[in-house]
Amino acid sequence: MTRAMTGGCQCGRIRYTALLADDEAYLCHCRMCQRATGGFAAAFVHVPADAVTWEHEPDWYDSSPIARRPFCAGCGTPLGFRFRDGGGMDLTVGSFDDPSAFVPVAHAGAESLHAAWLDTRDLPRQYSATTESVAKRWKAAGLAVPE
Repeated sequence: MTRAMTGGCQCGRIRYTALLADDEAYLCHCRMCQRATGGFAAAFVHVPADAVTWEHEPDWYDSSPIARRPFCAGCGTPLGFRFRDGGGMDLTVGSFDDPSAFVPVAHAGAESLHAAWLDTRDLPRQYSATTESVAKRWKAAGLAVPE
């Protein structure tokens, strides 16, 4: 069953709708994705390129001789990955408006995988709304802590 899901960048300048066939996502651990996102891995959803409709075309940069990445030049949000020679594309899980349904099914770029970051279930959990240093800054700005 194909369903439409929306997403975009943090500032709202770039918005998209993607037609998805399933809830599968994957983590890419390659050094290019680590550098492009600033994280230990990039979480992606693979979609056919023609299954994505951009309300406002994203900015693109050549991240290597074989790939390009869409992003927002206004806020810096990384939005995905696409090989230069075509095929499908990958959208960042975090750029979807509601990424909660996605399930990781694979690890790509495993040569650069940092295993210590995969199983973090025993680490203490801090919630933004109850972390005083965060909550007081949102309150001072006259806003509630976002989810």
